[in-house]
Amino acid sequence: MTKHHQPTAMTGIALLLPITLSTMAIVLLAPVLPKILAEYASVPGFDYWVPMILTIPALCVALLSTAAGALGDYFGRRRLLIASFVLYAIVGVAPVFLKDLTAILISRVGVGVAEALIMVLSTTMIGDYFHGAARDKWLAAQTAFASMSALVFFNVGGQLGAFGWRTPFWVYTSALIMLALVLRFTWEPQGDVRNNGGDEAEAAPHNSSWAGFPWGRMAVILAVTIYGAVFFYTVQIQAASGLGVLGVADPARVGFLTSIASIGVPLGTFIYSRIGRWPVQRLLTIEFSLLAVGFLAMGRASTPTGFLAGCFLNQLGAGLLLPTLLVWAMSLLSFQVRGRGAGMWQSAFALGQFLSPVIVTFSANATGGLQNAFSVLSAAAVVGLIVVVIAAGRITRSGDAVAVAGGLHG
Repeated sequence: MTKHHQPTAMTGIALLLPITLSTMAIVLLAPVLPKILAEYASVPGFDYWVPMILTIPALCVALLSTAAGALGDYFGRRRLLIASFVLYAIVGVAPVFLKDLTAILISRVGVGVAEALIMVLSTTMIGDYFHGAARDKWLAAQTAFASMSALVFFNVGGQLGAFGWRTPFWVYTSALIMLALVLRFTWEPQGDVRNNGGDEAEAAPHNSSWAGFPWGRMAVILAVTIYGAVFFYTVQIQAASGLGVLGVADPARVGFLTSIASIGVPLGTFIYSRIGRWPVQRLLTIEFSLLAVGFLAMGRASTPTGFLAGCFLNQLGAGLLLPTLLVWAMSLLSFQVRGRGAGMWQSAFALGQFLSPVIVTFSANATGGLQNAFSVLSAAAVVGLIVVVIAAGRITRSGDAVAVAGGLHG
């Protein structure tokens, strides 16, 4: 017999918490990276291999998210999400017991596979259960929650690292708590709640057709997402180096100042929760303008205070941009293809994350310094602003674009 459900706040929270696992995969271990390097200093190429313990999961997300979404569309979201939590906990805690570096790296591939599934499926299920303003709220909350959890995990990793570099890996068992919440407060969706009233699926959906997939509009959104993700991660990756250029050398002070500037991301997300129903063109105009002004201030700064003001403006724009792009993408996707579309979006965002330090380093080398690179990114944000506004306008004016406007306005 088909069971009927309605999503509650706990349903949203159960699907919101898993987004922190992607942050945890990198940030939790950053404080103990020097100890791991020292542990495996005798291994040839250790200075190359050991940092991959942190970065392999993110690479897997970039490469596997679309496949993860396809699996969710075919086999069902919830049952696959549940299995992913179990996998994440097992392979996540494995380095506590593993001695060989190769074995640890293999376990981190497992973390990446599980992470890709968890991120894509939890986001997809938010799209399944909620619509309109409620969907916007929960998708935007993912951005803020991921940003704030980074500060928590960095401190937790540092504290636990005092007991040895293996100790922080125990935190990966927190996935089992999230598993319990998903078991209690979610169900296998049969389709969009607004269309089927929240009926629970009795069998796997086996959706594999690409019929009706909005290829053209998604291509625009994915391109903007890659472009925006480069900007999103620049401050998070480069702020410490920028402060160093301006004479701030104390690591504790650098960390403190960077964390203050990073408050712009959750603040931007909060502002989005109030203005997210505005037309997408207007939102993108504001966001890319903030990014451009922030980068320009960073590039022209002669004091740490001026630099941090630019970082804050930049992060404010980034905190607005990410939910705008995610909500825009999800508003286009029907239940049958939502997993694959969400996976494509996540892959695009992860690709931008990977490209960010490469582009900044190239710009710095080509222009004679990191601050000059920030000025180049400011100009790039202006160019992006012009292109994005034109492209978004064309989409919303086309006959098929009613879904975009509907997803953003009601």
